[in-house]
Amino acid sequence: MADRPDPQAQAGHNAPGLSLHVPEPKFRPGDAVDFSHVDVGEPGKQPRPDETCAPDTMHDLAYGLVRVLGDDNRAHGPWDPKLDPETLRTMLGHMAMTRAFDERMFRGQRQGKTSFYMKCTGEEATSVAASMALASDDMVFPSYRQQGILIQRGYPLIEMINQIYSNRGDKLKGRQLPIMYSSREHSFFSISGNLATQTPQAVGWAMASAIKGDTRIAATWVGEGSTAEGDFHSACLFATVYNAPVILNVINNQWAISSFSGFAGAERTTFAARALGYGLAGLRVDGNDPLACYAAEQWAANRARANAGPTLIEFFTYRAEGHSTSDDPSGYRSATEREEWPLGDPVMRLKKHLIEIGEWDEERQEKMDLEAAEHVKKVTKEAEANGILGHGLHHPFRTMFEDVFEELPWHLKEQAEQAIHERETKFPGGLPNEGKGA
Repeated sequence: MADRPDPQAQAGHNAPGLSLHVPEPKFRPGDAVDFSHVDVGEPGKQPRPDETCAPDTMHDLAYGLVRVLGDDNRAHGPWDPKLDPETLRTMLGHMAMTRAFDERMFRGQRQGKTSFYMKCTGEEATSVAASMALASDDMVFPSYRQQGILIQRGYPLIEMINQIYSNRGDKLKGRQLPIMYSSREHSFFSISGNLATQTPQAVGWAMASAIKGDTRIAATWVGEGSTAEGDFHSACLFATVYNAPVILNVINNQWAISSFSGFAGAERTTFAARALGYGLAGLRVDGNDPLACYAAEQWAANRARANAGPTLIEFFTYRAEGHSTSDDPSGYRSATEREEWPLGDPVMRLKKHLIEIGEWDEERQEKMDLEAAEHVKKVTKEAEANGILGHGLHHPFRTMFEDVFEELPWHLKEQAEQAIHERETKFPGGLPNEGKGA
């Protein structure tokens, strides 16, 4: 058998060797932070095209940044949604409540009352403002940092806390990781711990809505890191092929749990620009500008309802806190990034805007924050009466075999009987501190 030719010899010995590029964030712990490379553009300068425009005319909007609020705390340009002051105050209230809820639940996890929690500090506008632009019965397919949607839609806080504590009041019966809520009544699809699974589900739901001739649209939220999952790309393809009435919201908060957005492709292009290759409408939006978030989501919702097609929105924001209570961001990023982030804080920006137009003041803001904190504290105490982590107040043991099949198959009946028998044998008087009926 003849020797195979040497590729190196064929290419020539003087050819340079190949090298692998590994993305690297600009700042690591201890580094000085300089975000001057981030081009945020000027508020009000971005054009607002007709909601039925062709996607290939939106190139600049996928690479620029839609902004409304300026450094003067006033609204500028064609993307200003011109919301009345009462709506703006309602929006601010929902964001304040979301922040107060996060703070209380974070402390609860540190006190051992639950195993896990995820805050959305700095990203409240991407859920609260965006969801306010949707109809209350539009189906949302969230990721795990969109608690603001439930708060905006009026879902009882006690139900959220019961789920976080996995106690006997938990409607999901302790079967979901804390913060993975679900509410059919609030058109809030069950959160999944598997990344990006909600994106094709949202597209499929939207396709079904179109098939039925319904008027409801779907919207889904996904982190920029999750756009590297195959499910996201399948969702984009199906959305554009079938013209699904869906909004694909990408929350680019710069960081996954410990890897920066470059590993999802941010070094090469924007996440909104991915829309162009699929034939989707693409918008890149200041995710810390509540008015811009509302306007972009409203534009995409109107487009979907007009049967003009789906939209991919990149909300350019920043994860101010750790990925979760299991994460310590000081181990992989500079501690000064949060303060140096050029787009500020969404709650502060909306507050300053309301003050600037004469519809708010610092005293009322302090009162709102205090009332939100006190309300969350009160409801938390009520939820804790249903039990906290490890205190035995949980759903009856038998329920672990329920709700999967309409009729329990024979093999699960046998397993249930065996498990209950072993439990009664080992603990004839019941588990210590066990809730009634368990």
